[in-house]
Amino acid sequence: METTLRPLTLGEILDRTAELYRSNFLLLAGISSIYAGILLVLSLVQIGAQQGARALHMDTGLIVVSVIGLVVLGLVVFVAGGLAIAANTRAVGWLHLGESASIGAAYRAILPRTGRYLWLMTITYFRAWFPCVVIYAAYTALLLAYIHPKGLFAPHAPPPNPKMLIIFLASTAAFLFLLLGFLVYGILMSLRYALAIPACTVENLKARQAIRRSIQLSKGSRGRIFMLGLLALIIQLGLYGLTQGFFIMVGIKNKGVIPVWMSVLQQFLAFLTNTFVQPIYATGFTLFYFDQRVRKEGYDIEHMMQSVGMTQPPPMIEAHAAAEAAPSLDRGSGHE
Repeated sequence: METTLRPLTLGEILDRTAELYRSNFLLLAGISSIYAGILLVLSLVQIGAQQGARALHMDTGLIVVSVIGLVVLGLVVFVAGGLAIAANTRAVGWLHLGESASIGAAYRAILPRTGRYLWLMTITYFRAWFPCVVIYAAYTALLLAYIHPKGLFAPHAPPPNPKMLIIFLASTAAFLFLLLGFLVYGILMSLRYALAIPACTVENLKARQAIRRSIQLSKGSRGRIFMLGLLALIIQLGLYGLTQGFFIMVGIKNKGVIPVWMSVLQQFLAFLTNTFVQPIYATGFTLFYFDQRVRKEGYDIEHMMQSVGMTQPPPMIEAHAAAEAAPSLDRGSGHE
């Protein structure tokens, strides 16, 4: 697919995102389906283990299985989900520049740098959201103290001490105020780092270099990046609401317990949602990355010069050629 690089408005970036997503749906969804499939299998295993613990009346085992399952799923979301984002970003970069792309080539391009991408995501999430985690953990500890057998809200507790109640309410108000402030801080920091993954994958930068690159490229356009992220979030929440809303209502009605068949169906629908939604973020932010390079650095001229052999291509273009030369993981898929 040939494309003309030029500065794009936010509406044009959204149109281009929809165009790339629609015309390369099997490719982009296929990249995300690997992550979503791993998550689906682990979720089904967890459901089976929980049902086995219930059948054997092993209450402690049920708790252990649930906790271990949450930890494992969290790690999978971070590792496999992060790699899927990087692979989709790499594929969108090739497509936007009119080059061929495949599922296998995208993963072959990013897997040798797995540690780099995971470290980049760790740094950015830590810098942006660690204050929220700290304040939330502190408030959770406060709640546990008040729910303690001798606490304010414990069953059969004596009438609440007015002083303790005032302290609890003041702590809650302070928590909400600080949480709001840290949420704003997290959003602002995330906007600074929004282009770090495209910079890391396309320019083959190390983690801290990619962060500095993102800060530089995003400067002056973070409002537009916010609108792009907000629209993608609305789409994501809408899809999750359509596919998961019914199960949530059933769970609330039955005090958190839903039939096994319904839990399995919920996981299959979550697989479809994860497969379809993740490429939207990668596509939108990758296109924004290229748009910022065109606006700030004249990348359209640089790319034109590379295409006629007047300058040397960057390392990742050479890596793309090597990845395409290797045996494809999806030969015959129609996306080579």
